[in-house]
Amino acid sequence: MRQKQKAAVLSQRQTAPEIYDMWIETDLAGEAGPGQFICIYPKSESTLLPRPISICQVNEQKTAIRIVYRIAGKGTREFSSYKAGEEIFILGPLGNGFPLQKGEGKRVLLMGGGIGIPPILQLAQEIKGDKQIVLGYRDNHLFLKEDMEKLGAVQIATEDGSVGVQGNVMDAVRQKGLEADVIFACGPMPMLRAIKAYAQEKNIPAYISLEEHMACGVGACLGCVVKTKEIDHHSHVHNARICTDGPVFEAEEVEI
Repeated sequence: MRQKQKAAVLSQRQTAPEIYDMWIETDLAGEAGPGQFICIYPKSESTLLPRPISICQVNEQKTAIRIVYRIAGKGTREFSSYKAGEEIFILGPLGNGFPLQKGEGKRVLLMGGGIGIPPILQLAQEIKGDKQIVLGYRDNHLFLKEDMEKLGAVQIATEDGSVGVQGNVMDAVRQKGLEADVIFACGPMPMLRAIKAYAQEKNIPAYISLEEHMACGVGACLGCVVKTKEIDHHSHVHNARICTDGPVFEAEEVEI
């Protein structure tokens, strides 16, 4: 059973409107894998549940975790005020991440959209070999773009057409003629639905992270249930909790 642990903020900066980039010093870094997440406990007594945030990166020394998050409410707004040296409490690493072995020796397409981009960074760092990275943004605030470019060829799609291909990540894939044997993706639900349909069309596996739909992150609130093809062995129904059974699923396993 994971337990709440004390950690310390190493640094924090704002990288785009409402987007913050924080490094956290913690012993949990050595256990963290791409696609997993941590829960951060707000200090405000009016905010009861911890906030789940995906792991963006782990440093080489395995002593710190990087998170990149968007302000979405009271909890994350509080987090954005944290300064270097501040003590916080976290829980993790949680969830089932991306199955790296599924990409070994294959052409891999890594796709991130919006705040689903951060978990793709550690994934891109750990997957070796032939990989293409496709990132989707609303506009020209391209957070993490330079970090990604150090790890592989990057294609950009923006909704307003200010950078790269106008449209979404699937528009970039089709316009650039990208091909792959397997897809790893994280982003908003419309994007993941389009990726699932594309993977079915091409008859290739796709592993998708549904992390944007988590609430408490620890299985308590049941706010992140997704319908599945197989029956859950606990509840005996076609449901799974994204935070405990995911957040990464093979696209064919879930109804989205």
